[in-house]
Amino acid sequence: MSVTRSAVTGVGSYLPETIVTNADLSKFVDTSDEWIVERTGIRQRHKAREDQPTSDLAVEAARKALADAGRTPADVDLIIVATTTPDMTFPATAAIVQRKLGVGVCPAFDVQAVCSGFVYALSVADGFVARGLSRCALVIGAEEMTRLMDWDDRTTCVLFGDGAGAVVMEPREGQGTKADQGLLGFALRCDGNKADLLYVDGGPSTTGTVGHLRMSGNQVFRHAVINIAEAITAAARAANIEIADVDWFVPHQANQRIIKGVGDRLGLDETKVISTVATHANTSAASIPLALDAAIRDGRIKRGDLVLMEAMGGGLTWGACALRL
Repeated sequence: MSVTRSAVTGVGSYLPETIVTNADLSKFVDTSDEWIVERTGIRQRHKAREDQPTSDLAVEAARKALADAGRTPADVDLIIVATTTPDMTFPATAAIVQRKLGVGVCPAFDVQAVCSGFVYALSVADGFVARGLSRCALVIGAEEMTRLMDWDDRTTCVLFGDGAGAVVMEPREGQGTKADQGLLGFALRCDGNKADLLYVDGGPSTTGTVGHLRMSGNQVFRHAVINIAEAITAAARAANIEIADVDWFVPHQANQRIIKGVGDRLGLDETKVISTVATHANTSAASIPLALDAAIRDGRIKRGDLVLMEAMGGGLTWGACALRL
């Protein structure tokens, strides 16, 4: 039986030019390279210029993804941007990206699920592409998390960075099996009862300010390992695959200890795990597409490979998906 899948046909990413090392942070924060690396695995992060909004990062990543897919902005008929650091309260950053790219009239909107945003956005795009409502969708994860940092809080400001990653999604016909190219299965979750574990202490209808990121790190870590493992198992079940079938695991790049904890819990071969957290830090919704693009560019991930992706963020939100490139 023929089945229409949402296939990733192009991938691109962008990192701001400015690199901030752990040594740089130690000049104005009570921390050290050793302290940060031991607890997180992070060695550096990228930081956007003051005059460089999130949409600029998204546009650069989108252009590269379109080129990789052999498409142009004229082909795009859907734009979804996953971000928790929009240019403005409104319009959606996706609308600004649409204007900057020169894309014609089409649906364009943002998805806000913090670090889980890219996985959520993929599932939304799948609802358009696999059902014939879009022929060329742009799905972008773009963040400037450094804008949300309290630079006096060493437990959080060392964790985050800026960047963007994008994919082009187009319909592909398959046979309804795990050998099909495209998205094979999802699992999305949210538990609002745990919202106070990871949040920003400001907003338009409360303080009228942007606010700073606040996190109960130990509790987030505990929930991350357990919840992510469950979502991965559920996504694999939905895709009718076994964890052992997976060629590559591309996790949200939050913390190397979380990545290892999830891998150990699921019995994943560590040689199949893509990790860019050391050089990118936590770029929230951008982290998965950034890591995916890096692994494709260096030749590890190839067409036909089965890829498992997961994330967990504020909300608490979490989710996973299985994709054959």
